[in-house]
Amino acid sequence: MEKLVNIGQSVEIRGELNGNEDLTIEGKVDGKITLKGHHLTVGANGKIKGEIFAKSVLVVGEVNGNVAADDKIEVAATGSMLGDIRAPRVILADGARFKGAIDMDSGRVKAPDKPASTDHVRSEKQSHVMSAKGS
Repeated sequence: MEKLVNIGQSVEIRGELNGNEDLTIEGKVDGKITLKGHHLTVGANGKIKGEIFAKSVLVVGEVNGNVAADDKIEVAATGSMLGDIRAPRVILADGARFKGAIDMDSGRVKAPDKPASTDHVRSEKQSHVMSAKGS
């Protein structure tokens, strides 16, 4: 049976949050969230300020920071996201607020090895469409 942990609306967390189970956040988190192989839901009242790493992420509330997922990232119609997204699948619902860059590289969320020559050409083309990350 999968465990599901909820952080309630009145809870505020400052610092690093790590876990090995699915998590729903309705409160405030100021810091890095890492859920390897699990799902994170930022609820309607949830407010996150920091980086997020998970298998999949659903943003119904607010996120201010970069988000990386192994499977997918979804920003719901009521969701607000300020930061870069990196996942093989990205869903931005009609009405969702988003400001940042999207990287839909099909590889895992790890730092890439040396890019192949075709990846380098594709990266140059994408840099004209997406905002630069300060490279």
